Amino acid sequence: MFGLWQVCQWHVGQWDGRKRPSTLRREAHIIVRGFGVFASKAAGAALSLLALTACAVGPDFAVPPAPPVSGYTPEGRPAATTSVDIAGGAAQKFDSGRDIPGEWWKVFHSKELDGLIAEALHANPSLQAAQAALWQAKENVYAAEGKLMPQIDANASAERQQFSPSEFGGVGPPFIFNLFQSTVNVSYAPDVFGGQRRLIETQAALADYQRFQLEATYLTLTSNVVTAAVQEASLRGQIDATNDIIKSEIDQLKVVRDQFDAGAAAKTDVLTQQSEVANAQATLPPLQKQLEQQRHIMLALIGRFPNDARNDHLTLASLRLPTNLPLSLPSQLVKQRPDVRSAQAQLHQASAQIGVAIANRLPQFTLTGSYGSAAVTTAALFTPGAMIWSAVASGTQPIFHGFTLLHQQRAAEAAYDQAQAQYRSTVLAAFQNVADALRALQLDAATLKAQRAALRAASETLDLARGQYRLGAITYLILLNAQHSYQQALLAVVQAQAARYADTAALFQALGGGWWNRADVAPNPYTPDPDPQAVAAPDTVPGTPAAQGAVQ
Repeated sequence: MFGLWQVCQWHVGQWDGRKRPSTLRREAHIIVRGFGVFASKAAGAALSLLALTACAVGPDFAVPPAPPVSGYTPEGRPAATTSVDIAGGAAQKFDSGRDIPGEWWKVFHSKELDGLIAEALHANPSLQAAQAALWQAKENVYAAEGKLMPQIDANASAERQQFSPSEFGGVGPPFIFNLFQSTVNVSYAPDVFGGQRRLIETQAALADYQRFQLEATYLTLTSNVVTAAVQEASLRGQIDATNDIIKSEIDQLKVVRDQFDAGAAAKTDVLTQQSEVANAQATLPPLQKQLEQQRHIMLALIGRFPNDARNDHLTLASLRLPTNLPLSLPSQLVKQRPDVRSAQAQLHQASAQIGVAIANRLPQFTLTGSYGSAAVTTAALFTPGAMIWSAVASGTQPIFHGFTLLHQQRAAEAAYDQAQAQYRSTVLAAFQNVADALRALQLDAATLKAQRAALRAASETLDLARGQYRLGAITYLILLNAQHSYQQALLAVVQAQAARYADTAALFQALGGGWWNRADVAPNPYTPDPDPQAVAAPDTVPGTPAAQGAVQ
């Protein structure tokens, strides 16, 4: 025979936090047997209520272990990138286990970029909304915790009514009297099977989810500002290069015209060069359009309207490419990524909901009492003869609700399985992001080196072709091909330089962005946190100490 304590132990013991039991459907039979024992041994069960409050049915959540992988790429630790003698062409090496600074964007050593991010963190509405959502979730946790305490209410009433003796078979005229009452009511629902504590656990998991959603918003915002700034600088570089190309094409048009006047060039050569000038000029407005759109994106990120533009003009030359990059250990990545921690919180919430659903199928108990006074005059309201009180203990066992409670529990179990699969998917995506960023950085460096060599060769070829064309040693078609090669190489170098900066920022984002080291955590203005430092750092701080050295 199972008693209430055995029912509670069975529900807790059959879960390991990761896998639900295949025999859970036996629950209804065990509950009925347990409740029968409770009915036959009411006195003993009443004495054990306090002991039962330590019980919470359902699975006790266990944090999923880190995936058993030793690296992000097949070869393990990635090799340093190649280098080239051009701005943004320095070699980058990866320092395994190095911690990530909270203000990771400062590795670019750009005051303009620091100013943009500071303004974004202060004025971006998405970040403000995420912060408010966290405070709301915390207040909901505190509200749920209050359900574990007795509820005390004071009531007072004054009533005037007419009473007729005929209502009780008497005779005589009706009479009017007053009735005054003042009572204090106390109600308490012992959380015998932990249903309320599982609800609190659910709210706490939701607060954790909102916390890491805030960190994800913070990381996304700072990364987007860096990426937008790099793209804006790249477009300015491409516009400058295009202006140089246009000037060069105009100068070449003058040379072709001189050749035509001297009888050394055909009219078609002049017309073709005029077309080249027009084509080069036509590529400028689209770049200017992209630049304006990129500026509007940046203004929205920093919380400004499009007509409130900043005067600073960030260029690639104002950025410094970091040469020593952190590379977190794979076992730490799941602790650092805000999206993984959010998925973990959702898994925790789904686990607690199973306990809530199980507790809803078990007996519910309520203790209520009231104490006060009632009298027909206010003068006699608090006299000894006017005192009234009551005490009630009640219990309810669900017996048949059309299988609603059973299916609600099964739905909670399915939701847990769904959250578990989503967690695994998030972890896989996190490792993919890091691997993508590492490969991108290596290939970006190789691309820039190749493009720099192509630009050097194209520049020398163009200079040689122009000299030979003036002497009449080559045709205009050869010169035209040399011009096209140089134009493409010049723009490609600017784009390759920008890609190295952008993918460096992508690596910091893929590793979690160092949110555990940031010192600008906003305090809760509604209910101050008991330990403000607990908001800024996880229970286990990932990575090696920041004292090992800043990122270069």
